[in-house]
Amino acid sequence: MEANQQEVRIWAGNVEMEGMLDVPAAMNGVVLFAHGSGSSRHSPRNNFVARQLRERQLGTLLLDLLTPGEDRDPEARFDIRLLTERLAAARAWLGEEPATSNQRVGLFGASTGAAAALALAARDPDGIAAVVSRGGRPDMTGADALAKVTAPTLFIVGGNDEGVLELNQQAYAYLRCEKDFAIVPGATHLFEESGALENVALLATDWFVRHCRSLL
Repeated sequence: MEANQQEVRIWAGNVEMEGMLDVPAAMNGVVLFAHGSGSSRHSPRNNFVARQLRERQLGTLLLDLLTPGEDRDPEARFDIRLLTERLAAARAWLGEEPATSNQRVGLFGASTGAAAALALAARDPDGIAAVVSRGGRPDMTGADALAKVTAPTLFIVGGNDEGVLELNQQAYAYLRCEKDFAIVPGATHLFEESGALENVALLATDWFVRHCRSLL
């Protein structure tokens, strides 16, 4: 059964972010998506994962962390501090929104969005229940911040995502929290291969169900 869907607008400083909140009838946690550079709340890959989460009674919030103008600016797209501040504003909004205020929050980050998700988890340990990085760039979070993450964290990387796989392995070593590392065999950076995205969705959903529900 599809969730109750509503378009939302969230202020972060003087910028208004557009997003889509989906709330299942019986919700057990909510997952905030942090898109990668050049992506948006309309990302077909993240929307695919979001649908699987909602099938397991997890709410989802997909939003554009950058304005259209900022998204055309390479500096803004790779500004992890800026992305983290925007993500923090969205997390605060979830804590005030009646439909989600009593829910634990997980973060699903892709590419540079994963770096922002981990940076937020490091500075807000009580506000984040779990983190999943899909083809992420956790190395851009920084070693000091990674060591401060306390939320259970899962890295999902394509087995053929050359360069990114190695960067994830290096960043993974800095984590001191409960953690796991999943390699999707034969997958490249966008998980476009047959069955790859389904594998990602299953891994991510199981992780969030396990950790968000257990904390309610």
